[in-house]
Amino acid sequence: MSKRDFYEVLGLKRGASEDDLRKAYRAKAKELHPDRNKDNPEAEGAFKAVNEAYDVLKDPQKRAAYDQFGHAAFSDGGGGPGGFRSGGPDFGGGLSDIFDDLFGEFVGRRGGAGGRGRGSDLRYNLTVTLEEAFRGKQVTINAPGAVSCDVCSGTGAAGGAQPTTCPTCSGVGKVRAQQGFFTIERTCPTCQGRGSIIKNPCVTCQGTGQLQKERSLSVQAPAGVQDGTRIRLAGEGEPGQRGGPPGDLYIFVSVEPHELFKRDGADLLCEITIPFAEAALGGSVEVPTLDGGRTKVAIPAGTQSGKQLRLRGKGMPVLQSSRVGDLYLEITVETPQNLTAKQKELLKEFEAEGAAAQNPDSESFKKRAERFWERA
Repeated sequence: MSKRDFYEVLGLKRGASEDDLRKAYRAKAKELHPDRNKDNPEAEGAFKAVNEAYDVLKDPQKRAAYDQFGHAAFSDGGGGPGGFRSGGPDFGGGLSDIFDDLFGEFVGRRGGAGGRGRGSDLRYNLTVTLEEAFRGKQVTINAPGAVSCDVCSGTGAAGGAQPTTCPTCSGVGKVRAQQGFFTIERTCPTCQGRGSIIKNPCVTCQGTGQLQKERSLSVQAPAGVQDGTRIRLAGEGEPGQRGGPPGDLYIFVSVEPHELFKRDGADLLCEITIPFAEAALGGSVEVPTLDGGRTKVAIPAGTQSGKQLRLRGKGMPVLQSSRVGDLYLEITVETPQNLTAKQKELLKEFEAEGAAAQNPDSESFKKRAERFWERA
């Protein structure tokens, strides 16, 4: 199901002013807040959609990207092995933004004078093999950054002109209103707390004074990293607006399934199949270990399917520890197929020589079945 247009969600047309955007968001958020719609199960989803739309459209850079590319501007590439995602349910200050926007006119914004906004957190999906999780892996990723716009010299104004002092707040970034005995201070609605306004925004940077530029970051997935591990790189997220602090970068690690080994915490499980004769007579089998090595393992005579053999210290390393897990070999006994006439004759002779002592489990089952039939 395709997403609704963000402007449609807020009931606006493209090109709406920041003031109209803010007013529409407040009205929709108050109308659809789950606390006011406890009997409407669809209200929560609509409320989240409104906040998602506002989170994008209130940011000049995100809004410019959305106007040009639509929802594709914030796609993670269809869930591929890597890629950046901005914001999301686990990141940023979603709830704080809601409170700021709903009640900022009464209690003032947290940003203070200057209206500096913290940059959004970023998410990067990193997929590693089980061997890479065993050894650890260092990868280089390209993270978005920001540089001063060379067209406007970082001013955000066309032609490099300097922003002018906001006539509403006289450059303070806040305005005060007297209500009875109280003086209420709120963010200036004209300059959004910047203290200055740009009459003719730079077309190249959309008035932000910044341009996105990728930078290379080296990320270490430590030995023993598990599927779902989250690595936080403080200050490596999106740059803040108007000199505000940057967000953080979160690396989410996914470990690919392996063709031979299954992981259970620090332990590994490998299923091996041995021939019927070797299970009966005993012998040895060469098995792989995750470090690329080979180990010869003794098979006791009379081994049954499901038996596990344990190799100590051949599992996964434990994060932030010198401990190493174990490797468990689970045995399956293979029944012979496509027998020759001579092989069949030999097996019949073997069966004729058989005794209950050689097949205790089979004999036990027969006795239990006979007792059941007698009671039936």
